[in-house]
Amino acid sequence: MIMEKKFPFINVEEIRTYFSTTFAKASAETIAWIGLVLILASTIPTMLSIMSGLSDKMPPVDLILFIWAGLSMMFIRATIVKDMLHIVTIGAGFIIHASLLALILFK
Repeated sequence: MIMEKKFPFINVEEIRTYFSTTFAKASAETIAWIGLVLILASTIPTMLSIMSGLSDKMPPVDLILFIWAGLSMMFIRATIVKDMLHIVTIGAGFIIHASLLALILFK
């Protein structure tokens, strides 16, 4: 017969419920936000090297178009579900990218 140890201060069911609901949702949202920031930052090193004169090679146009198209779709989704974190993050990313492109083009 296996002796059951009971800990009155630890409720295993509450811990399991927390990890299956709250923690999973927070982790999923955090991973989505980090992925969004990484997508937004993908072309910034190239743009900064062009602006500083270290390189004259622009990123491929199709790469930029696919990134902007994907971000546009994610922005539309965030607007539909009213996800303010993604709306603000993607909006700020669009502004930063447009500013960097304007600085490169009108230099």
